[in-house]
Amino acid sequence: MEETNQSTYALLEHIHLPKDLRALPLEQLPQVCEELRKDIIAEVADNPGHFASSLGVVELTVALHYVYDTPYDRIVWDVGHQAYGHKILTGRREAFRTNRHFHGIKPFPSPEESPYDAFTAGHASNSISVALGLALAAKSKGERRNVVAVIGDGSMSGGLAYEGLNNAANTPNDVLIILNDNNMSIDRSVGGMKNLLHRLQTSSTYNRWRDRTARKMVSWGWMSEERKNSIIRFNNSLKSMINHQQNIFEGMNIRYFGPTDGHDVIELVRTLRIIKDMRGPKLLHIHTIKGKGFKPAEKGGAIWHAPGKFDPLTGELIKCDETGLPPKFQDVFGHTLLELARANENIVGVTPAMPTGCSLNIMMDAMPDRAYDVGIAEGHAVTFSAGMAKDGLLPFCNIYSSFAQRAFDNIIHDVCISKLHVVLCLDRAGLVGEDGPTHHGAFDLAYLRPIPNLIVASPMDEHELRHLMYTAQLKDCGPFVIRYPRGRGSNADWQCPMQEIPIGRGRRLKDGQDVAVLTIGPLGLAAAEAIRQVEAERPGFTVAHYDMRFLKPLDERLLTEVAACFRRIVTLEDGVRTGGLGSAVLEWMADHGAAPRVVRLGLPDQFVEHGSIQELHHLCGIDVEGIKKALL
Repeated sequence: MEETNQSTYALLEHIHLPKDLRALPLEQLPQVCEELRKDIIAEVADNPGHFASSLGVVELTVALHYVYDTPYDRIVWDVGHQAYGHKILTGRREAFRTNRHFHGIKPFPSPEESPYDAFTAGHASNSISVALGLALAAKSKGERRNVVAVIGDGSMSGGLAYEGLNNAANTPNDVLIILNDNNMSIDRSVGGMKNLLHRLQTSSTYNRWRDRTARKMVSWGWMSEERKNSIIRFNNSLKSMINHQQNIFEGMNIRYFGPTDGHDVIELVRTLRIIKDMRGPKLLHIHTIKGKGFKPAEKGGAIWHAPGKFDPLTGELIKCDETGLPPKFQDVFGHTLLELARANENIVGVTPAMPTGCSLNIMMDAMPDRAYDVGIAEGHAVTFSAGMAKDGLLPFCNIYSSFAQRAFDNIIHDVCISKLHVVLCLDRAGLVGEDGPTHHGAFDLAYLRPIPNLIVASPMDEHELRHLMYTAQLKDCGPFVIRYPRGRGSNADWQCPMQEIPIGRGRRLKDGQDVAVLTIGPLGLAAAEAIRQVEAERPGFTVAHYDMRFLKPLDERLLTEVAACFRRIVTLEDGVRTGGLGSAVLEWMADHGAAPRVVRLGLPDQFVEHGSIQELHHLCGIDVEGIKKALL
């Protein structure tokens, strides 16, 4: 077995850091790529994570670390889904088996984990802005540090990417942007002429002549610096005319190279070496295949983005027996939205690039003309929804909770000020597990609560989710937020008849005399179990349980009852304690002259690490055990 392992990874076994990679002759790099790809397949098959994206950039990863002096030179990965090969080559191959495990290595690049990780990457479209900032910081300190941003074509739909491009085009810098295009073609391929011009553009002789001539003409006074830039833009236009190609980058005065084969590691090294020291902002456009080297992933599309466990030889997905299990909250949302849309012709669905993840694909399949995937553009998704709502449509805009942070201003400015009837459905609210702090939906309750005109609700189970969705589409509701967690609920029989819930109305689930527990969302189920256990262990001690349902508006009728009957109150939420339900209850009590002892359970004032949801709930003291401690 050991011999097989050594022969399979004959080169990779000896690469502990990128300096070891750079010691190899160029002709051995294809073998390194083959071994690295096999290693990723073997590891992720048994320890699930993001898969197809990292397979698609194996050659690029090897070429970058071969050409650049990392970590002194910076590689900024956008999102980080594609960084598994990068982690393996930068001293974490042995630790990679702990990827996404509690206290294991992080699922995304993090400078806290390794100096080779230039910047935290969890959300899309920030790499160009970050790289420009790093480049200008190095320049201000007199450092000759190369900075590379690696961004996928999907991330280019995010507005921040274009803000970064605009700034890079108008600020002196030498940043290299690598556009990893695995889905769409920005430029039309024209065969042999395209390849010829690509070699001309990356020819050291051509580029030395081009830049030297321009500098001499400026120094001789034959043209100004501004005129030089105009000549370069004319040169770009001439290339576009000859090549029958045009692109936004050269229009912004960013040197464009490509498109080129992103799976030819030798050619990538050649190209990177030539353009590495060129002055000014540059963009290298490469074509790759997502899931390259693993046939099922090459063909499987979205399912191989994060497939779970699978057989590395056959590609067969290893599924757990889900017979009799409750559905996922996202699927209840998807089926319920289609049910509502069939009864209400004004309902439309919107998501920023997550139709399968949030199950809007259910409506897309049945009503393709009434469901929209706007790409990675959360702010646009909200404002697009606001525009439709302004003229009578009723958008259900589904965004992952942590991604909705990027649309905070759009929610305020474009929806709430005008009281527009947009239903924001925040999937993955609360702790999401192995994806860690970049993806935890920790802050939505706290940052949404202060916004005027906004209703904020969270269902305890699937039946309540259906009731809230039904309520939210009734007339005159205004802006309405429904937030719910990742994973399964508690009811296998979830298809209940839907009914209206009065806005701001909670419910008393259980009477008690000694302490009142106020919960919001699915943690109410953990509270109910903790109450049952405490009362069984402590005869005569009784606990009242209230499901608040709404964070805003609060049910003042219930709060008045609680303030009059209880001196001890426990609040429970799957968001940060600062500013959430516990804070709202304390504020209400203070405003109404009540002074009970309030214990607030929720997420701490720190970023929670990655791990299973059960491990993280225990870490934060919001599992059954933690709730019991608070009650006693």
